Amino acid sequence: MIRCLLRDSGPGFVEGMLNICYNAIDRHIENGRGDKIAIIYDSPVTNTKETITYKEVLEQVSKLAGVLVKYGIKKGDTVVIYMPMIPQAMYTMLACARIGAIHSLIFGGFASKELSGRIDHSKPKVVVTASFGIEPGRKVEYVPLLEEALRIGQHKPDKVLIYNRPNMEAVPLVPGRDLDWEEEMAKAQSHDCVPVLSEHPLYILYTSGTTGLPKGVVRPTGGYAVMLNWTMSSIYGLKPGEVWWAASDLGWVVGHSYICYGPLLHGNTTVLYEVRK
Repeated sequence: MIRCLLRDSGPGFVEGMLNICYNAIDRHIENGRGDKIAIIYDSPVTNTKETITYKEVLEQVSKLAGVLVKYGIKKGDTVVIYMPMIPQAMYTMLACARIGAIHSLIFGGFASKELSGRIDHSKPKVVVTASFGIEPGRKVEYVPLLEEALRIGQHKPDKVLIYNRPNMEAVPLVPGRDLDWEEEMAKAQSHDCVPVLSEHPLYILYTSGTTGLPKGVVRPTGGYAVMLNWTMSSIYGLKPGEVWWAASDLGWVVGHSYICYGPLLHGNTTVLYEVRK
């Protein structure tokens, strides 16, 4: 059993509307910063380093949002993300936020039992995953772990979107359920941002469970966006355009806040570092 926590400190920005993806990506492009670097993807385990501009992020995110909408995801629906530290994980977070879907990103180090409990609790319509995670000296096969989680759990998603990592073998798809990332993105139509109320849930993030049952923490959008943008300048002293690295994983709250949303809201370059020892 997994519990879900909602903060009870009262609503903020009552009746205010926003979209955190717009504020993290689109508005920087509208302000002439589309060619600035949004993400530096540094992956020593694959000998890859890639710079991705705000304009390039928008292209990927808006198309992925279109893919999700095509397969029935709408505002308020939940999407589980089970991926390694790759740009596609961030694209999926932002694509969910773009259309008002609630993402639940599950730490890639969790095995099937932990994954199953979180899927059963959040009840996603779609699960987005990758073929493999790469660690020093080995690869982690995500799809078999997901398949076992779905076998032992109760909830079954409508679709599973699979990103096959380059230069590695492609995983077989389950007919009628699985979707190939590259095939879907190649024919996708871009989707605009969907405004949501300030208290609309942005994501569900589960606690580790080390002190009891895992608890699903629901983060509302408005106050979270304002807080993160403020901390980047007022606490960490950054100016837009400067490079920032948070030594965390996207599967933890620091990764959500200070790899993905905080730096992008503030117009910084965020470093996405793929290595786990």
